[in-house]
Amino acid sequence: MLPFAEKAFFALCDALHVTDSVRVTAWKTYEKVSLDGVVESHLKKEWWGICIFTAAIDLDEVTFTFTELLKCLGISVCKFVYMVKEMDVNMDTISTKVESTISHLKKKYDVLLALYHKLERTCGLIYVEHPDDQVCGELSSSLVLKLCWIMFLLAKGKILQMEEDLVISFQLLLCVLDYFIKLVPPAVLNEPYKSLSAMSINSSARTYRRTQNRSIRTSKTDTEIKVIEELCKEHDCNLDEVKNVYFTSFIPFLNSLGITPSSGLPEVENMSSKYEEMYLKNKDIDARLFLEKDETLQYDRTECLQLERTPTKNNPGYDPPVVLPQTPVRAAMNTIQQLMMILNSASDKPSDNLISYFNNCTANPMQSILERTENLSHVFREKFAEAVGQGCAEIGSQRYRLGVRLYYRVMEAILKSEEKRLSIHNFSKLLNNNIFHTSLLACALEVVIATYGTTTSLDFPSIYFISPNAASRNASQSESMNMETDLSFPWIINIFDLKAFDLYKVIESFIKAEPNLTREMIKHLECCEHRIMESLAWQSDSPLFELIKQSKERGGQPDQAEPPNCFTQPLQHNHTAADLYLSPTKSPKKKVSSASVYPPPDGQHALANHPQKPYKSTSLSLFYKKVHWLAYMRLKNLCSRLLSDHPELEHLIWTLFHHTLQNEYELMKDRHLDQIMMCSMYGICKVKNIDLRFKTIVTAYKELTNANQETFKCVLIGEGRYDSIIVFYNSIFMQKLKTNILQYASNKPPTLSSLPHLPHSPYKFSHSPLRVPAGNNIYISPLKSPYKFSEGLLSPTKMTPRSKILVSIGESFGTSEKFQKINQMVCNRDHNLKRHAEVSTAPKPLKRLHFDIGQDEADGREHLSGDSKFQQKLAEMTSTRTRIQNQKLNDGADTSTTDQK
Repeated sequence: MLPFAEKAFFALCDALHVTDSVRVTAWKTYEKVSLDGVVESHLKKEWWGICIFTAAIDLDEVTFTFTELLKCLGISVCKFVYMVKEMDVNMDTISTKVESTISHLKKKYDVLLALYHKLERTCGLIYVEHPDDQVCGELSSSLVLKLCWIMFLLAKGKILQMEEDLVISFQLLLCVLDYFIKLVPPAVLNEPYKSLSAMSINSSARTYRRTQNRSIRTSKTDTEIKVIEELCKEHDCNLDEVKNVYFTSFIPFLNSLGITPSSGLPEVENMSSKYEEMYLKNKDIDARLFLEKDETLQYDRTECLQLERTPTKNNPGYDPPVVLPQTPVRAAMNTIQQLMMILNSASDKPSDNLISYFNNCTANPMQSILERTENLSHVFREKFAEAVGQGCAEIGSQRYRLGVRLYYRVMEAILKSEEKRLSIHNFSKLLNNNIFHTSLLACALEVVIATYGTTTSLDFPSIYFISPNAASRNASQSESMNMETDLSFPWIINIFDLKAFDLYKVIESFIKAEPNLTREMIKHLECCEHRIMESLAWQSDSPLFELIKQSKERGGQPDQAEPPNCFTQPLQHNHTAADLYLSPTKSPKKKVSSASVYPPPDGQHALANHPQKPYKSTSLSLFYKKVHWLAYMRLKNLCSRLLSDHPELEHLIWTLFHHTLQNEYELMKDRHLDQIMMCSMYGICKVKNIDLRFKTIVTAYKELTNANQETFKCVLIGEGRYDSIIVFYNSIFMQKLKTNILQYASNKPPTLSSLPHLPHSPYKFSHSPLRVPAGNNIYISPLKSPYKFSEGLLSPTKMTPRSKILVSIGESFGTSEKFQKINQMVCNRDHNLKRHAEVSTAPKPLKRLHFDIGQDEADGREHLSGDSKFQQKLAEMTSTRTRIQNQKLNDGADTSTTDQK
């Protein structure tokens, strides 16, 4: 059947028991990638294996597990994923289905790796390595580790449908630890668990007997929860959430296996056999091999660095954060703690202030708000359980309540701001707007979902990063395919049946109304906004198109509600969510009264019987302004990679791009902003006789931070038919814009469009670091809100590694007056630094040095001395950084930074 195939290829196929159709497809794929020059002769077997894998996934004929394949090839997960990405050099080898499968396996591996390392370290602290008691001699710490890990894997697979959920998985791991701590003899435990186990062991046994025939309990005695309480305290986990997992998920799991404390320690072989069945059914990763340090599951630093490296140096919209390394579990717990601190004083019921606003309305909205919140809670709980696992419905309810608390908190802040801005008290029109409330609640829930769904950069291995928005970059087809098993955006608007364009209206006001949102939360919401602007708002059922149609009927352009020179101005405005949800409004050239912003209910307009011209849409105007900013930012980035020798073309490409968005907006329907960008670039280069192929454009596009292969592989051609971006260009884009494109070849090209101003981000608030004047490359964070200290955000048990270092630096400086002086220097941009000469001669400091303090106690009278510890500390830290950089250079690491001159 395959006369030209090599014998070793057949041997590999036989070892994996693949079907004939998979053999044929895999060999054809191998021949194709060989012609592309991807295959290295010494890695031929590995490439065969990857081709077999892709063929088996595409044909739904998988006869082997992922681990079996890796062991046949003798490579790690990281190496495999890296080679798959390398194979897709022409962007037409790997299907969406294969990419989704690879992404799932990689995320699952990342979570398993993080949790195994966490369990290893935790067991080392809990259990005595070599117990003295003769009775306990056979119960080694390694055996307990093995029992814990296999039981956890079994519980995780049985309980969680979405196994990549790090937070619930870790909470489940704590339940397993609690179970075994109470089960083993106290002699094998270290303190404090030894004492806690002795106190709770009898009470724990009674608990199991009482819950044998029921799946849910809601409380424990004080004695019973001592162990789990200590585990939660040690790992900064919310006790109520862990207890919820324990009673609603873990206890029913134990009951289903017939496991009770009276049975003693479970048999390793028995649990391993049950896990084996599950693993073979799923055909994925055999996580038991972590216990054996198997090479297939070992972290491969070289490949993982390549996988996770994202080119950002030329991205004008990227502002690199300074992050000290921490484990993914610790990072996730810290992120959740930050959200909890924001919500400490918030309630899941309207506050007295909110009720006062409701009472001031012409039509009191309180009852409808409460009913809507209750109805959506059932929707959220049901869909959360479908996505994560049926046993996790109560966890969904807990997270919903957190979202409601944030929803009410932000609503109150928005109303206070509007009251101050407009000097009015009656917000009846806004507060009776169903879409406003649903959007605001969805935004709050998205913050909660992202907070709990984040797996951040690791300490071991230091480069694994699962971006909070990584799964949110799929095109519409992938979104619908993964909607039931993926909580990432736009899951929340899908389950609430909310239009993306409506959610967009509230995002910026939400961020501004909640000043305590972390940088990560803000960046996530900004990414959601970008996804809306690039594709989700352009779906065929979006209200955006009706607004554009109305704008065209007025004879205007969608962005003309803003001043004509708005492109050259920073992306700043005075519009609020209220303006956008109650838009369209009258032209901004005329002063808008509060009555027009908040008009009375329909039918009560004073001029209702008089014909009026259609109002201009503020929401459409601002949307287009932001779309133009995003479009030009991405175009500029792509041009810097491809057309550095032809800088004059950037303005021409932007003009065509802008013209298409303004006048041929139908081309955006069910398509992606970047598709129009790439077609505009290709069209201008073609007419200007610049040799730039689509393959080259797509290859460079893949390197952008927002890129996803679906954008150029699956473009809507018409009537549900999708094809590559090249087909789209030839059959749709070129046919529609041929006359316009040809004008650029003439001596009188079209008038060039204005170039948008490019700030780093429209979301720059007081919490962002400010640069010290006088040319020093030092950044200082402003004073934090005093409430954070009073509520214990920076207490020793709640500090991140970064905050501990900053506090250590602060202590070495001395009194807070010196910090106050530094902040005064930053705030006063015109201040002439007396110590400029001395500072400028100091060694180059860290790129960004943050001095975060929480209370303003200084009066500013004390000046920094000439021999201040500030200078000394900078020198010490600079010296340390230099040594680290030199070491990295010696190791061959990429240590380039944006602050090097």
